[in-house]
Amino acid sequence: MQALLDIILPVFLVVGFGYLVAWRGLLSAASIDGLMSFTQNVAIPCLLFRAIWTLDLGDSFSVPLLISFYTGSLTCFVVGLFGARYLFNRDWEDAVAIGFTCLFANSVLLGLAITERAFGPDALSANYAIIALHSPLCYGLGITTMEFVRARAAGQPNRNLPMIVAKAMFRNALVIGIAIGAMFNVFNVTLPAPFTDALDMMVRTALPAALFAMGGVLFRYRPEGDMRIILFVCAISLLLHPAITWTLGTSFDLDDSAFRSAVLTAAMAPGVNCYVFANIYGRARRVVASSVLMASALSVISAWFWLGTLP
Repeated sequence: MQALLDIILPVFLVVGFGYLVAWRGLLSAASIDGLMSFTQNVAIPCLLFRAIWTLDLGDSFSVPLLISFYTGSLTCFVVGLFGARYLFNRDWEDAVAIGFTCLFANSVLLGLAITERAFGPDALSANYAIIALHSPLCYGLGITTMEFVRARAAGQPNRNLPMIVAKAMFRNALVIGIAIGAMFNVFNVTLPAPFTDALDMMVRTALPAALFAMGGVLFRYRPEGDMRIILFVCAISLLLHPAITWTLGTSFDLDDSAFRSAVLTAAMAPGVNCYVFANIYGRARRVVASSVLMASALSVISAWFWLGTLP
């Protein structure tokens, strides 16, 4: 109970404050959207750039760590995709959007915040290693699968698929921030102190502002649609993914820090970006939005449970 109060609850209280402010109309929908746009397109890319730039790539990018986490991610995508298609009779494009929701854990807003509160800022190296691949891999897989399904349904050739995916990837501010940070790291680029101080000021705004904005955005969603498929998505995101990661991490004998980061990140609800993906393609928006909302609420319990399993 103390872990819930000290570590998890403050994170979700910030989300709750955003929800309350939106509910009471203290900030307009446009203001919430502006804050979310700032965090997604400026502050969080700055945070990721700073983290990847200063990360020890050799020590942090552990192959067993990445296999443990991303085997779970890819398994959840496949289970979500084929479950939506064959268990719930959704068409293939809806199934891809639902599979993407099972794939894309909220690794930044919730994963970083809860891991930092639980184990301190020095325990985040493995989180950043996971995050460095998270947006490129998840968006790459989701966009490629959706465009393949759409092209097949329209009877069109797939020769334009690589260009479509590349354009979509390099319009994503998170991917751009990660890529520039990796370049600065590899080439050992330094910046004058005033620039790094300004960057650090921006970084400090990222997580609290993004959590608050996330609460405001979630207020618009209602748990509507097929409740069975929503619960199916929640079970995959909050139970299957961390269970696979926990099992593989134990088999690989990951060190405590990497193991904690991998399991807690895997146990996070789908991110708001899942709704953005569904909205771009106009598929399964109600199910995805409701799944993000319900899984985010249930994360209070699931994060507490998985935190209790960690060394």
